[in-house]
Amino acid sequence: MNSAPTLCPDGRPATLITLEHECGTRLTLMDWGGTWLSCLVPLADGSRREVLLGCERLEDYFRQTAYLGATIGRYANRIGHSRFSRQGHTFNLLANQGPHQLHGGPDSFDRRRWQIIEQGRDHVCLGIESPAGDQGFPGNLSARVLYRLLPDCRISMEYQAQVDAPCPVNLTNHAYFNLDGAATDARQHGLQIRAQYYVPVDAGLIPTGELQPVGGSSFDFTAPKCIARDFLADAQQQLCGGYDHAWLLDEACKAMADPAAVLVSGDQRLAMDLYTTKPGLQFYSGNFLAGTPARDGGHYAVHQGVALETQFLPDSPNHPEWPQPDCWLLPGVTYQHTTQLQFRPIP
Repeated sequence: MNSAPTLCPDGRPATLITLEHECGTRLTLMDWGGTWLSCLVPLADGSRREVLLGCERLEDYFRQTAYLGATIGRYANRIGHSRFSRQGHTFNLLANQGPHQLHGGPDSFDRRRWQIIEQGRDHVCLGIESPAGDQGFPGNLSARVLYRLLPDCRISMEYQAQVDAPCPVNLTNHAYFNLDGAATDARQHGLQIRAQYYVPVDAGLIPTGELQPVGGSSFDFTAPKCIARDFLADAQQQLCGGYDHAWLLDEACKAMADPAAVLVSGDQRLAMDLYTTKPGLQFYSGNFLAGTPARDGGHYAVHQGVALETQFLPDSPNHPEWPQPDCWLLPGVTYQHTTQLQFRPIP
């Protein structure tokens, strides 16, 4: 007898989507939360490795709080004190991390069903509608994300959004990666980030306002280094239990000719090049993963996966002075950004 399908919080079954490319990449998503469930990529010996943290059962995704693989919006990352102002009007948002808002609020895009707009063997377009006042944000918003598998083991995420009133928009995906393919300590990965500045935070993980040069600090990833090398080496990391900070990417990264970041597995068998048109990158070293339901049926420990979230810098609506494009989307203008991940087997 077939078991009953797993029901999402809205009382309907999840729809699973499998994309596959002849290069060997296989990506599995579900419409609830626009969530990545699995990412299998080929190694040099022809085998395939699971590189994504995930849960054993679908129902675990509905109760975990780590945003595993979810598509995030309206505004990824934190907005300090859940408010921002424009032209003399203050907008008060719904808080979900103390007094602050994280990843769009308590009922954000990761907790909703995305519509499947169009689907093929190697691509799918998902869409969501967000009404005016949703989580406190102004105006109606319509968003789309196109996931495509490209040659050379590349995954493309192409985001679009429109609004009918000015609103900050910052869409991303919250995948956690472990390129070793197991529940190992991801701090053994190598990482390079092409950025000269990072964003210091206060005890609430809200930006203090200044952009700090990475030179001479534990935040310098301009040359590849093991994540563990300078881990917890200074007060900024100690506030967060590790890295949970944003980097302002070098301007040249936006052309996507060169990767903005490179992640290399601890066993030196797989690399992931990250390309993006977005101005910032949040590197999160999985400091609060403990207790999250794991793919093997157990639970993840801290630092067993890392997130590299492409985005505007956190709390950008409250920092128009920062040297990045304006995060406010205006009516008649299309929010349009692309992030690509290319997986490279290492012989």
